[in-house]
Amino acid sequence: QVNNDELIWHRDRKDREVKVLDGVDWKLQYDNELPFIMRKDETYSIKAEQYHRILKGKDKLVLEITEK
Repeated sequence: QVNNDELIWHRDRKDREVKVLDGVDWKLQYDNELPFIMRKDETYSIKAEQYHRILKGKDKLVLEITEK
């Protein structure tokens, strides 16, 4: 289970690709943009040093994260 304190605005040091393996109604939000629902089997790119956060959904979120 994810603690809400972990779902804060943050930046990563490297570019990342995040693929959703499982999860319902979880959202990704980039800085200065509206949040959007992350869909199963979709991959999302997050640039190095780009502020972003994840908003909690209904169940467990499972991701595959690849650093570039």
